[in-house]
Amino acid sequence: MPNLDSKTADVLWQDQDAREDILRRVVTDRLANSPPPRMDDYVVATYFFALRTTHLTDAAEEISYLATSGVHDPPPGSLLDQCSAKPAGVDAFDVTGRLGLAHVAIPLKMMQHPDGHVTSCDLLHTIAGAGIFDLYERQDARLVDLQIPDHIVKTFPGPAYGPKGIRAATGFAPDQPAFGTILKPTAGITPEEVEYLVEEAAQCPLFLFVKEDEDLYPNLDYSPVRERARRAMAAIERVKDKRGGLGLIFAPHITGSPHELLDTVHAVLECGVRGMMFSETFATGAVRMVREATKHLPNPPAIYGHNAGIGTRTRAIWREVIDLLARLDGIDFRQTAPLKEGMPFLRPYGEEWRASEATLSKPLPGINPTMIVRAGGLDQGNIGINLADVEARGIEENILFLAGSAINSIKDFSGKANPRLGAEAMLQAIDVHKSGELKGVAADDHVPALVGVADRKKLTALREALRQRYPKVAQ
Repeated sequence: MPNLDSKTADVLWQDQDAREDILRRVVTDRLANSPPPRMDDYVVATYFFALRTTHLTDAAEEISYLATSGVHDPPPGSLLDQCSAKPAGVDAFDVTGRLGLAHVAIPLKMMQHPDGHVTSCDLLHTIAGAGIFDLYERQDARLVDLQIPDHIVKTFPGPAYGPKGIRAATGFAPDQPAFGTILKPTAGITPEEVEYLVEEAAQCPLFLFVKEDEDLYPNLDYSPVRERARRAMAAIERVKDKRGGLGLIFAPHITGSPHELLDTVHAVLECGVRGMMFSETFATGAVRMVREATKHLPNPPAIYGHNAGIGTRTRAIWREVIDLLARLDGIDFRQTAPLKEGMPFLRPYGEEWRASEATLSKPLPGINPTMIVRAGGLDQGNIGINLADVEARGIEENILFLAGSAINSIKDFSGKANPRLGAEAMLQAIDVHKSGELKGVAADDHVPALVGVADRKKLTALREALRQRYPKVAQ
């Protein structure tokens, strides 16, 4: 096949992340200077639009028609009128009037349950439906902000514990760095192997949390989750005397079809687990279902709301809106991303990263914060950067550092993966940070400087981990 012509290739090579950075800067600045209205009887959704032919005012009117009652000009004061959305203002970015923000007030009357609550499913079905995203007229459409009245926020369950509760349940002090790890290999392992891996991790008091990976499914003939959970809890019990009185939350992976999910929840709870993780991106409403099904328990499970697949949605619905609803529904843990040198490894980064962490932490009436999990390339080479950041921001209590391959895939000198060596290397990296020797070192210079410290102090485990993680720098 011949190469594409340059014009076609240029379109396909368009850097959507660069455009997203500009869009975020513009929208954040506009909303800061002209915030969306807050209305007691309405949820206010804010959209960014680039429209082909119509104006922002037309889009707001059209959404009011398509997303709610489907009636133009309902009789004032009628039930139809009370269940119809209202335009709540526009902010045009240029003279065309086709590029900018549109605020739409969605009436609670059309979705509020008799006891006063609203669900995230109801909200998303209305504010992110076909009338917003499926019309060709919308050259671009994004849901960028959501304002929910406080009296509605209070009806959501929110996290069972939040950072304070998680630390209280496990004995970790508010200023004590809390770490977690992920079982590796991530798939194709048996309950016996899960037991071994959990026991290895549990012997290190660095860890507050151990989870299975999202690629290890619950209902496997060779690895049923009930047996994995039973063996993992037995392993934790065997080594509890090595943990200095600190607890450990094990979170088996329970993602499944809705008709399977609660059976799996009850199966692992019977084994004594205190946590569970599942990917709620493709099972909207599952978090709320599990929270409601377990909130009567003396010690309900802490939910790791894994956001695998969230990138399939964040091009249309901004991450902080998705994270807000997940927090309201009841997740105790949510992954963002670690700081690192050079190019980001995964999203979120930059303004999206800041917005996500702010949404998970900001005060909300009657709702616990969600514990932020910095994961995805977190390792011995960048843990110091991340510790320095959370200390400077005073949010140590809110953070769980989650390292998978940096702990479980570090090989010893015989070539065998050795989680204890990986954990020792992480502890040594933390000690280097605490010493202050690398204070003020720029992020891009951090790994070479850390290699130098490891060499000088003969920190063998750290030096080996850095060699494996950063072969171009640490040979």
